[in-house]
Amino acid sequence: MNVRTNFDQNLKQLKELLLEMADISQKALRDSIEALKAQNLEKAKDIIAGDNIVDRMDDEVNAKAMALIAKESPVASDLRKIIVAIKVSSEVERIGDMAVNIAKSTLHIGTEKHIKKIVDIPKMAEMALDMLSASLASFYSEDVTLARDTAEKDDAVDAMYGELIQELMGYIPEHPTAINQITQLAFTCRYIERVADHATNISENVIFLVTGKRFDLNA
Repeated sequence: MNVRTNFDQNLKQLKELLLEMADISQKALRDSIEALKAQNLEKAKDIIAGDNIVDRMDDEVNAKAMALIAKESPVASDLRKIIVAIKVSSEVERIGDMAVNIAKSTLHIGTEKHIKKIVDIPKMAEMALDMLSASLASFYSEDVTLARDTAEKDDAVDAMYGELIQELMGYIPEHPTAINQITQLAFTCRYIERVADHATNISENVIFLVTGKRFDLNA
């Protein structure tokens, strides 16, 4: 096996590990929303307990990336691939943290009756998850057009976030004893909005990977 083939295989393994990690973070996020809707406190606890798996995989991605740099002395374009893998791994790890934060909000609310049916928050979460799936697909295929299209969807998530926060704050005069719940639901909206931001960051890194140029897609 020549040096180039060996490098490509190692890089492929790195990307596959990263995407496996992403699958776990995505599932945790979906589960956290389900736990919130159903007020399933045991599921929320399981999500929190499982976060160390994503953390360990992030460490593994970083270790493999550093080993590739040390052993292969990659050229500029190959070095970008390794650097972007590290950055994407960091974004995915933070998305796992957002799932944990939502689970913690679920525990803070506990079994208190919801002031409204949890419908819009899951819709916003699906928007963010769609962005995340597309950004990861653009990373795997190095598709700049898909990366740009994905980032453009962030405005819709931001708009929905603003609407939900305004609606939640409007419940305070009607439900003064539910301020804790309203606050935790507002935090959850913020965590979902951050997932969309992380997806946008992944898209930015894909463009850097392919073009070598930095673009702020959040602007």
